[in-house]
Amino acid sequence: MKNIFVINGGHTFAHSPGRFNKTLLQNTTNYFANRPGFDVRTTEVGKKYDLEEEVEKYKWADIIIYHTPIWWFQVPFGFKEYIDKVFTAGHQNGIYTSDGRSRKNPSINYGTGGSLHGKKYLLTTSWNAPEDAFKLEGEFFDQKSVDEGPLYAFHKMNKFIGLEFIASTHFHDMEKNADVPRELKKYDQFLSQIFNDC
Repeated sequence: MKNIFVINGGHTFAHSPGRFNKTLLQNTTNYFANRPGFDVRTTEVGKKYDLEEEVEKYKWADIIIYHTPIWWFQVPFGFKEYIDKVFTAGHQNGIYTSDGRSRKNPSINYGTGGSLHGKKYLLTTSWNAPEDAFKLEGEFFDQKSVDEGPLYAFHKMNKFIGLEFIASTHFHDMEKNADVPRELKKYDQFLSQIFNDC
């Protein structure tokens, strides 16, 4: 049995109702509901949650799947608040013990105090920015990928708590030119590539 924890990092704010990430969450739970050997728990950061329960979900999970829209080149403020509060509640409580350094030699081993070693994560992001903004010379993101550029710190954050990165997939131009059926097909293929051997 594989334990899958799915987090919808989207929430309603201004002109962003969060429909696509809710759809991704539903598609993810449906995908695993039709496959034996998986137990799934979910969280939507736009709804009420209990910090201790969220810490326990991280400790319980074998694989965490993050779904998040990108607002102003970072995760939404409600998702960042969730991370700050849950990870703080998980300090010396199963998420991380320290920053990994010792007083004897404080210059080394930073970022090695995570408690979630052996667990893994996937990431999806959804953007207004078109994919070419990341790929073409002279375009906005200077030919840096989502993972190497805007989400670099997000990946380091997960490494800090001991999680291993499996893969990511990103949905582009979702505000002006969304083709949701095509993107959901892409997402199902992404999941199948990863979980067919599980």
